[in-house]
Amino acid sequence: MSSIDNEILLGAEEDAQEVAFIQSYIGPEMAEQFSDEDIYYCLDVILEELEKLSDKADEDGFIDIDVEAIVKVIEKKAKKEEMGPYDHEGLFLIVNAELEYNEQLTEE
Repeated sequence: MSSIDNEILLGAEEDAQEVAFIQSYIGPEMAEQFSDEDIYYCLDVILEELEKLSDKADEDGFIDIDVEAIVKVIEKKAKKEEMGPYDHEGLFLIVNAELEYNEQLTEE
């Protein structure tokens, strides 16, 4: 297997761990409303929005993140792309779960 194949497999494993963390974070009742595909979609939108905010970091590298604004972006984009509809509270939990997951990664 080539190193590219190994990188792809490693990336897929890391993505699966992230989705499992999010499902655990949002709880079983809410997790039933979001398929893995839904969570991957939300993660893509979240990461796009965080990337846009990255150039607004303060001198210490901190970014002011408005979770509610990100949720609204997901809802708007999902409607446009005919995804969902998604539960607003569920999206709020998913965004917070993603932020928590990334925070844990930076602590390691």
